[in-house]
Amino acid sequence: MKKLLLSAAVCALSTSAFAADPHIDPAKLSEHIKVLSSDAFEGRGPATPGETKAVAYITQEFKADGLQPGGDKLKSGQRSWTQAVPLAEFDIKGPVAVSVKAGGETLTWKQGQEVAIRAAQTGVDHVSVKDAPVVFVGYGVKAPERNWDDFKGVDLHGKIALVLVNDPDFETGKGDFGGKAETYYGRWTYKYEEAARQGAIGFIVIHETAPASYGWNTVKNSNTNAVFDIIRKDPSKVHAPIEAWIQRDSTVELFKKAGLDFEALKKQAQTREFKPVILSGVTFSTDFAVDAKKVVSHNVVGLLPGTKHPNERVIYTAHWDHLGVGLPDAKGDRIYNGAVDNASGVSGLIELGRAFAHAPRTERTVQFMAVTAEEKGLLGSEYYATNPVYPLASTVANINMDGAAVNGPAKDISTSGDVGLTLQDDLIAVAKAHGRSFTPDARPEAGSFFRSDHFSFAKQGVPALSFGSGQDLVKGGVAAGKAAREAYTRDRYHQPADEFDPNWDLSGMAADLTIGFDLGRQLANSREWPEWKAGSEFKAMRDKTAAQRK
Repeated sequence: MKKLLLSAAVCALSTSAFAADPHIDPAKLSEHIKVLSSDAFEGRGPATPGETKAVAYITQEFKADGLQPGGDKLKSGQRSWTQAVPLAEFDIKGPVAVSVKAGGETLTWKQGQEVAIRAAQTGVDHVSVKDAPVVFVGYGVKAPERNWDDFKGVDLHGKIALVLVNDPDFETGKGDFGGKAETYYGRWTYKYEEAARQGAIGFIVIHETAPASYGWNTVKNSNTNAVFDIIRKDPSKVHAPIEAWIQRDSTVELFKKAGLDFEALKKQAQTREFKPVILSGVTFSTDFAVDAKKVVSHNVVGLLPGTKHPNERVIYTAHWDHLGVGLPDAKGDRIYNGAVDNASGVSGLIELGRAFAHAPRTERTVQFMAVTAEEKGLLGSEYYATNPVYPLASTVANINMDGAAVNGPAKDISTSGDVGLTLQDDLIAVAKAHGRSFTPDARPEAGSFFRSDHFSFAKQGVPALSFGSGQDLVKGGVAAGKAAREAYTRDRYHQPADEFDPNWDLSGMAADLTIGFDLGRQLANSREWPEWKAGSEFKAMRDKTAAQRK
């Protein structure tokens, strides 16, 4: 969960009237969040006892809603409540030794303090790097369509590369990458993919709070526990042995010892003329063991068949997983409860299922899916989108809930990134009918569009539009909304402190869910199909299946 948003794929909708009142009850939302984020669920890590409890609870509530099972087909021909998601799990066993030689000194770093090294996802059981040369490669971007290449032919085999997070445009707000709005080239996931393509031992991403959009605690907690991936025939094609982050201060120190100015080189990296720079006299060493195994996690799937067009479906999603049990915080708490992220989204999913089940049945099928392993790289939704239980060509839309408004109602809604849908005006009209104004994404540089499960559907062509509460709270206005969001990101996001609070005002969450209900319901009673705008990177994929939609 990356930007407390309700994410939706929508088509052209009539907003003249709303045929059904969903009656979303904040008290029921609160109860679901309380249960799912309790210590008993142990942070809902995939392939842990916490998964077993979470899947059982969601299934129980889907049954109580009156939904039908919509998962994998059983031998009997009936459907189960889940879709099995085979994954590879990688965890570091024992201590992580990390040292750097620089300026004639040997610096010893600690896992989680100066660096956060992810368990290797290449299938090996041990990683040992001894005195690897270190190269600064700027933003680590190779984008031929933008005539941009940060590597300039440098040979990174046998080397460690230090790479900046976000895009070259982030600091200046202008340039070849669209200004402040982050592209996929700015995502740390892209940096690691490029490391494998360049043949490096690894890329270490330099953490700076503003371009990363979160603090070091989030990085540490997200990268020092078990990591997961889909099952790959040759994982080394997409993963280098070392995928890690480093603190900015530690980076500046290394540059100084190599006789370099970090800020000056960062400015050079913002230009097309930048060339990689070797950190003279600096080498990197690490040694750790890896436990690699195959596991099976689960997406939970319920549905309400359509009355006229049951093979066409609107899919609501929310990820049920969080970080499980990890490094302790200052209070010694090791359970990452994930109350806002994303017990709140699953709570909304359950109550939307109840609302649809108690309303007149729609013409198209409405599907409710709690997906796994979002925190591990959108893996549950990626698996569904590439191994769909039902065809994506006849999937009308995806509505994804990732985090919720817990500080009361807002006067406005906002979109996440530039989704390139032609029908944003219809979305705004639905919100306007509920007395809500529209505010553009306040933080396009955070790359929120790429950071939740709707992106998995968008990559396969299913139209996606992200929206949710803006920052203009009814109580306290924009100042209060901005302060609340910043406090959550700083003090709770991906930390054990993301715990249930009985004092939350969930009336804003209920209001947002009502908009989501109306969008989805009108879509499910429509013959319209969403479309991407000309120039959208997702349009070509969707257009390939245009003949299958009438």
